Amino acid sequence: MGEDVEAQEFSRADRTRYREKVHRCLDTFARMLSEHHFDTDDPMTGLEVELNLVDELGDPALKNAEALAAIADPAFQTELGQFNIEINVPPTKIREGGLATSEANLRRSLNDAEAKSADVGAHLVMIGILPTLAEGHLSPSHMSANPRYRLISEQILAARGEDIHIDITGPERLITTADSILPEAACTSTQFHVQTSPDQFAAYWNASQAISSILLAVGANSPYALGKELWRETRIPLFEQAADTRSEELKAQGVRPRVWFGERWITSVFDLFEENVRYFPALLPVIEEEDPVAVFEDGGTPQLSELRLHNGTIYRWNRPVYDIQGGRPHLRVENRVLPAGPTVADLMANAAFYFGLVRALAETDRPLWSQMSFRAAEENFEAAAEHGIDTEIYWPGVGQVRATELTLRRLLPLAKQGLDAWGAPAEESDRLLGIIEQRCLTGMNGAEWFVRRMADRQDEERFDALRHVLLEYRDRMHSNEPVHTWD
Repeated sequence: MGEDVEAQEFSRADRTRYREKVHRCLDTFARMLSEHHFDTDDPMTGLEVELNLVDELGDPALKNAEALAAIADPAFQTELGQFNIEINVPPTKIREGGLATSEANLRRSLNDAEAKSADVGAHLVMIGILPTLAEGHLSPSHMSANPRYRLISEQILAARGEDIHIDITGPERLITTADSILPEAACTSTQFHVQTSPDQFAAYWNASQAISSILLAVGANSPYALGKELWRETRIPLFEQAADTRSEELKAQGVRPRVWFGERWITSVFDLFEENVRYFPALLPVIEEEDPVAVFEDGGTPQLSELRLHNGTIYRWNRPVYDIQGGRPHLRVENRVLPAGPTVADLMANAAFYFGLVRALAETDRPLWSQMSFRAAEENFEAAAEHGIDTEIYWPGVGQVRATELTLRRLLPLAKQGLDAWGAPAEESDRLLGIIEQRCLTGMNGAEWFVRRMADRQDEERFDALRHVLLEYRDRMHSNEPVHTWD
């Protein structure tokens, strides 16, 4: 959930100074964009994976501090809940076999982490929402120790002025309330990063938005939450509601949510940072000493700490990232659409599909987003989250079409074209895109597999069935055989 922040209280004066500082950062950022002070050579791609911890029975293991101490690898970090950890996979270049390298690194790291964390009674599971979570696991006392988490929870609750209300209807209905943002911890995702130049950023972000529905449809893996069968990717509405700073009255007034698909196609990365500053009050008004204007005019690279921290508290499904590496600033699109799992092979197939498709669409002569409304892309996204691999979406030149048919006929060839442009080895891209193809042909992704397995146990008590299916899921996850082969 971003950089560490010390526990503290904020005054009205703090918020006023922070607003002024954020505007100063934004002005500096605009100057940097116009004067091309960015690393655009040989762009990298990367990924992060959020994980759940379970005990031998499949119930949540509230042991992330113990697990991280046992793992002792700086690539692993805390997440919001004590039943969560996250791994950051080193960025790679696709043309240098980066997909295979990331896959090998991820498998090696996860296997090593599993062996070590098992000694403290915590086993790793990659799934969008841990199905055995119950309401008792979402107590504020089960939040990780990092002061940032408690601080941001307090700020969101203060902005709302009331407890968080969760209401999701699928085959069953979930209605509950929470007095912290811990329900957000139930949502574990895979985040893909693609570095791009300022000139190409808008195309990559727009393309990422346009294909979010397709990614969700074929990659859904979150069908249960708090014991209820809900959406095929329940993580989407649960995250949207768990981090919502708006009261019901503010929603009725049309105030924008902090977990946000967006409302328009963009023409520059500046559009997104400017929207952040214009629409969203600060949650964490922490001010650093740096004067970004002075640093920039002295020929240095400003950290823009306030702008970056503010951006980290606005949860776009495709988020802009300003970062610095080796003293040089760069830009990335962070795609936050997909859940974790089911296997490393499935996860890397999703990565290949995204990286290939986003490049092909971003570099096309006639942009896809010039042929469809932004609202159509958002409706596609919502439909895919609800229905998963059975989704029908709107696509320019086709109309309403099953997501699987569109993927097989049009999008997989485009993804292959994009991976070729990245310089991916043919055998690497063919293997990974072949997993996506087979998911579409069989109609089987993680969510679908889990729901069907639960149907076989419909006579059992619900949480007993969830434990049994989750333990089978965990065993198959370790096989690294793609989910479409599990049956």
